Amino acid sequence: MDKDITILAIESSCDETSAAVVVNGRKVLSNIISSQIAVHTKFGGVVPEVASRKHIEVISQVVDKALKEAEVSFKDIDAIGVTYGPGLVGALLVGVQYAKGLAYSLGKPLIGVNHIEGHISANFIQYKDLKPPFVCLVVSGGHTFIVYMKDYGKFEVMGQTRDDAAGEAYDKVARAIGLGYPGGPKIDKLSKSGNENAIKFPRANFHEESLDFSFSGLKSAVLNYLNKMEMKKEEINRADVAASFQKAVVDFLVANAMKACSIKKVDKIAIAGGVASNSALRKAMIEAGKRKDIQVLFPELVLCTDNAAMIGSAAYFEYIKGAISPLDFNAVPNLKLGER
Repeated sequence: MDKDITILAIESSCDETSAAVVVNGRKVLSNIISSQIAVHTKFGGVVPEVASRKHIEVISQVVDKALKEAEVSFKDIDAIGVTYGPGLVGALLVGVQYAKGLAYSLGKPLIGVNHIEGHISANFIQYKDLKPPFVCLVVSGGHTFIVYMKDYGKFEVMGQTRDDAAGEAYDKVARAIGLGYPGGPKIDKLSKSGNENAIKFPRANFHEESLDFSFSGLKSAVLNYLNKMEMKKEEINRADVAASFQKAVVDFLVANAMKACSIKKVDKIAIAGGVASNSALRKAMIEAGKRKDIQVLFPELVLCTDNAAMIGSAAYFEYIKGAISPLDFNAVPNLKLGER
């Protein structure tokens, strides 16, 4: 396509309201994020109804700021992309309805984007020359997948969690050891002063061919350890608990990700999602990649968490395929990767 395509993208799947202007799926002119972390921290996690209200309060301001920072107007926009799933249904609906109104009033094409596809596409922003095929490990508060990206918009899910997502397990363990919300960054920080080999926590063991994950057993093992220590009135070293838990999660993620690369015979693996910002995961993946001669790719930190730039990237690749959404499409909270 000769003409530059400028996408205005909107993301509201959970507790970040974001809008971005992205050109040709790889160049970010603006990426505005309004976080609700401070609001939800006092509740110990995301409260869906509160999240929806906060999205309604700020979405117009966030979009206006994205356009202003990008130095464009609505007439410069070729299409509007919006996350329509998976996520919290109320939160998704705020973004979807707002995007529909814009698309209708401006006469612009509307592109519904899968949130997971957005996370994967963050790597196209970070690495301008990156092209499929490659393996991607998507790890966040709500999702844990190993995906083989055959081509733009074409995915094969090779493994996924059977219960808790990795980020969800982080939040629950953080709450149990008194760190609060959000758990991922706090456990990562505390782990640096702990001994990761102090406590042997279990890893789920599926049959050899499976690349699936399970973190509920690990979470339960941590809770059982804490309860036993309290019953015996023994001092709990929170840093050791955090480090040992994190090692169990990271070992599991890295092992399955490297198996996936071997199966598909690819020499590139991209990491995506909020947990992709975890320092232990980054270090372990890079070390494993060096041993196996596999290039490990990470987006910058702002592109790991929920943001609209990644949605703009994914929307571009859908747009050039002609995958335009009808104005009567709806939010799909349990949307599967590859579905439309």
